[in-house]
Amino acid sequence: MSCAAVVLAAGGGRRYGMPKALVEYEGGLLVERAVATARAACDVVLVVLGAQAVDVWRTADLTGATVLANKDWETGMASSLRAGLDGLRGFPGTVDAALVTLVDMPGMTPEALRAVATHSAPGALAVATYDGVRGHPVLIGREHWAGVLETLAGDEGARRYLAAHDVTEVDCTGLADPVDLDVPPPGVPSAP
Repeated sequence: MSCAAVVLAAGGGRRYGMPKALVEYEGGLLVERAVATARAACDVVLVVLGAQAVDVWRTADLTGATVLANKDWETGMASSLRAGLDGLRGFPGTVDAALVTLVDMPGMTPEALRAVATHSAPGALAVATYDGVRGHPVLIGREHWAGVLETLAGDEGARRYLAAHDVTEVDCTGLADPVDLDVPPPGVPSAP
């Protein structure tokens, strides 16, 4: 079964003070780290850009990823997930499932992505859990894309859809750090 990673990296990073795709972290940009991690787990990687998309595209090494621009990024995460799923619909070949991950999780690992990706199938829904709490990545089988798209609104991804359906929970405790970077660490400036 074919699984494609969708890296959501379009947000403006309002609380962070800049787009998180452009945040430098341990010698590289967060978007580069997210794409490299996704590429280590999936052959097909789409990255959805939005805020300062041209700057990200010019600055970041996104080798091996298909870049999609979300012109509606300011409306929230829903529009980015929509752009990613729509992009997969038009992708050459058949993709059975989308493995959704976020740009602002530098502790994500290929191992956690692979653990969830092993559940890939057109009818699959799976989510990583960390100490019993749902997090990312999230796997959405092709048969669920239309339903997810119908429920997307604002700054919420597939949460409502997942809450209404049977979802396989994949324990990724210890495989990755599920913490996202909502604000700069103390002592780190928020803008370059």
